[in-house]
Amino acid sequence: MQFPYALRALRHQNFRRYYVGQAISQIGSWMQSVAIMWLTYRLSGSTGATGTVGFLAMIPYLFVTPFAGALSDRVSRRKLLMTVQTILFFHAATLATLTWFGHMTVPLLGAFAFVQGILSAVEVTTRHSFFAQLIEDKEDLPNAIALNSANINATRLMGPAFGGVLIAAVGEAACFGINAISYLAVVFQLRRIAPRDIKRARSGQSLLADLAEGWRIALSSPVILPLVLIVGIVSFTINPYSILMPAIAVETFGKGAELHGLFVSAVGIGALTGAIILASRQNVRGLSRWILFTASLAALGAIAFSLLAPFKITWLSMLAMACVGMGIMGTSASVNTIIQTVVDDEKRGRVVSVYSTFFTGAVPLGHFSAGWLAQHIGAPHAYLVCGLLCAMGVVAYAFNQKRLRVHLCDIYIERGIIPPPVQPPEK
Repeated sequence: MQFPYALRALRHQNFRRYYVGQAISQIGSWMQSVAIMWLTYRLSGSTGATGTVGFLAMIPYLFVTPFAGALSDRVSRRKLLMTVQTILFFHAATLATLTWFGHMTVPLLGAFAFVQGILSAVEVTTRHSFFAQLIEDKEDLPNAIALNSANINATRLMGPAFGGVLIAAVGEAACFGINAISYLAVVFQLRRIAPRDIKRARSGQSLLADLAEGWRIALSSPVILPLVLIVGIVSFTINPYSILMPAIAVETFGKGAELHGLFVSAVGIGALTGAIILASRQNVRGLSRWILFTASLAALGAIAFSLLAPFKITWLSMLAMACVGMGIMGTSASVNTIIQTVVDDEKRGRVVSVYSTFFTGAVPLGHFSAGWLAQHIGAPHAYLVCGLLCAMGVVAYAFNQKRLRVHLCDIYIERGIIPPPVQPPEK
């Protein structure tokens, strides 16, 4: 099949099938994400409670993700994904049932969020390393990663908006039920996929040894270490918008779930724009400079939103959140693309799990810290502090960027991504 250049990864049938299933599932996931935060705030009226539930949903990434990466290098990633998606179906269906009959409480929501965090940590890590098996031409892998980001953020645009309207009209249980059904789309498409075989991690080594090897490779690399650090900083400081937004929508803007959904959708608009730009790139060259731009944009968007909130100018606040979305997506997807480009197949799951730990594992720490801070100084001021901390991290990355680019250049030459420098003729 013929596709435009920016969609070239879709010409691979396996990737195309998986992409369709993920698109359906992601809409449901974003609807559930909005609904669970809103339900927590409705039941408790506390940003501390939303921060705690957000923390419980994401903290498993810190300790599950590394093991998931090592496991995905040993077993069939397709079968592992099918198993996790099936469990997630039953999880969301139970959540919908208890909410519909009025039996949901904040402690129960915390428990459901924690279980989902464990399952999602396995799913996300395996999914990132699975992409390489769906693409026959490795030159299309960066485009596949960019299209995955476009998928996530296009659905981020639709899901929260649908969720906000559905919560106001029917209630949170409807969002949970739709999400449960959406998991079946991924299972159906995975059954139709025949992924490319890859070299497995050697079986004579223990799972813990595999895990340690992945972290040793990542943390000793002059390329991977600065990349996972900047993505961790952006994630820790900027992602707490999701748990602060219910309080800002109600207490600062005097609105409800609809405005909450619009602000989260604005993040999706910015992220989708960034994903389209990234998908249009020919290769990975220049991505380290793009990361500097997108991380700066994330910090500036958070600062601008916090300063604009008291004036209640909705469209300007949405523009600021669009910058936040483009900044988060651009940084995370670019870091992921570079790491996937420089790592070998048999080590991909373990090394990508380090990226996932820094990016997603930093979120619960940010949620907990921002929720606690908002209790003392208010949600807009708490997000302002987050933006300023992110800006400090961007400055540190900028000072290290020249050294990073030198090491990247050497790797790209070794892998044939860029030609070696022309040697001057001998005299």
